[in-house]
Amino acid sequence: MCNHSRRPWLGLAVLLFPTLLMTVDLGVLWLATPALAVDLGPSSTQLLWINDVYGFAVASLLVLSGNLGDRYGHRRLLLFGIAVFTLASIMAANAPGPGVLIAARAVLGAAGAAIVPATLSLISRMFTDPVPRARAIALWVTALSSGVAIGPVIGGVMLEHFWWGSVFLVAVPIMLVVLAVVPLLVPRHANPQAGRLDWASAPLLLLALLPLVYAIKSLGENGFALVTFAALAVGLAFGALFLWRQRWVATPLLDVRLFADRTFTAALALMFIGLAAMNGVEYLMPQYLQLVSGLPPVQAGLLMVLPALGLAAGSQLTPVLARRIRPANVIAAGAALAGTAFGVIAALPGDDSGAVVAVGAATAMMLGLAPVTVLGTAIAAETAPPGKAGQASSVGQTAYELGLAFGIAATGSVMAAVYRNQVQATSPSGAPADAVREAAGNLGGGLVIAERLPGELGEAMAATVRNAFASGLHAAAIISGGLAAVLLVLALLLLRRVAPTGTREAPPAQEVPADDSTVPSQSQRL
Repeated sequence: MCNHSRRPWLGLAVLLFPTLLMTVDLGVLWLATPALAVDLGPSSTQLLWINDVYGFAVASLLVLSGNLGDRYGHRRLLLFGIAVFTLASIMAANAPGPGVLIAARAVLGAAGAAIVPATLSLISRMFTDPVPRARAIALWVTALSSGVAIGPVIGGVMLEHFWWGSVFLVAVPIMLVVLAVVPLLVPRHANPQAGRLDWASAPLLLLALLPLVYAIKSLGENGFALVTFAALAVGLAFGALFLWRQRWVATPLLDVRLFADRTFTAALALMFIGLAAMNGVEYLMPQYLQLVSGLPPVQAGLLMVLPALGLAAGSQLTPVLARRIRPANVIAAGAALAGTAFGVIAALPGDDSGAVVAVGAATAMMLGLAPVTVLGTAIAAETAPPGKAGQASSVGQTAYELGLAFGIAATGSVMAAVYRNQVQATSPSGAPADAVREAAGNLGGGLVIAERLPGELGEAMAATVRNAFASGLHAAAIISGGLAAVLLVLALLLLRRVAPTGTREAPPAQEVPADDSTVPSQSQRL
């Protein structure tokens, strides 16, 4: 398809909406959680699953979804994902109880797992020249990453006027429009040589990824507990069995030969490290603005738009720089900027004077880590062989999602430990032991507990909680800064041979089927 016509760019604009809305759902409940907790009365475990099951489903189903797209058509998979996402959004908005809401969130995650690899694969087919493709992928990454930051803002605005379920209905009219327009602007494509799907591998993959994702999340919640190691062991065992099967089955669910390309594997590793560094601090910043700086939720959410703009600016600047500068140097320079920002965050005060500096540092951090998401995604897509675009993009986004989860887990466990120890060690002498114990075990509710104490004792306890949270944030920033340093070094080592995009030639045109209804024939299935 001609890269210089309007149609690819109009198609890209349509594909960005489901990409954005898919990640908006990751953070849309952050501000709605208190309201739905009062309305539905979930247990603490149910509340945890309401928030986590969405990302849990996305990370676990990406590879399977990308494989289905390669075989049966990425546009078809996208339309199916959008339709299911719309129906599940309505189901979540009207959930009568926590069980139904958990189920709806799981279905939303499954639909999101179909949308991500489908949109990226279609973009890779629509843009074949390296320069416009890099620009298109940069816009896609901006939409994918910005949704997480926009989610709390949308949630805050909707909660000002409507009930908690309204946060899910924002996506419905937009998705319906996209569902109608996609067939008009987005080309159809499938791989006629894909062969039949190895259904025996699908459960093995899920049995590998589900425990692995759970272990990562459990690490942040429970630390190095027995359940964490048990889940990790189960995931690794089934992962080894899955990889063994992929080596000899005729039509593997995941072509392990993709990892033979060092550049592809390096791109995945760098994305994992970069997203872990980013999310290790990003998810703590809204809490710092509210708990330490004393800002109301809506104002804190609006301020977090600035880091999202930093990410957007970095994503758009990256392809421009990569035309003349090697990707290794662009990623390394961004990692150096992010490392500096983490240093500033590691020195934030424990009172209400640090809001401006915190938001500025978070913006610089997002600006610096944008190149690894853009270039890592582009490199993974470019190095995939014909007919494997869906697999490659879904594996890349699995690394993306696991990096996000690992960032929270790695820093979250340290953050909680630092906070707990400091509250216990520095609480005012007159504070009741049960109040100290309760505040130390409640990372987000320490100030509420302090407010129950009378007069100066309550004020002193509140100051203790704020300082303890700031100290935990400092520890998280130090860990993320270390990850940024690792990212800098590995980018220079692993991507040193990748040339700037402006010096690469467009690949020769390939014959592709015009109809995504093309599926493996009966002879190919045997």
